[in-house]
Amino acid sequence: MALLSSQMNIIVEKTKNLVQMCEALQEENDLLKLELQSVQVAFETGTEKIKQLEEQTKAMAVARALDEADIDKGAINEKILDTKQKINDFVREIDRCINLLK
Repeated sequence: MALLSSQMNIIVEKTKNLVQMCEALQEENDLLKLELQSVQVAFETGTEKIKQLEEQTKAMAVARALDEADIDKGAINEKILDTKQKINDFVREIDRCINLLK
């Protein structure tokens, strides 16, 4: 009977140890779940920030292209004005030559 009682005590102790280990593992699991959620939120935030930065980069590239187009247009407009001025100068010179011929 003492042997049976001793074995029963050993089983009870081992069961208590298993329950304690299970509780400790459950706590660790809960902590790891919280940490995982935190990391997931950080990842989603980072991903969203990357998307925003990519959109800003695209917008800046479009703005830069438009700026360069405006600069090119400005250069073209400047060339057009120069050409018009030269034509006007030629017309005046021709008019002066015609007046001299008369």
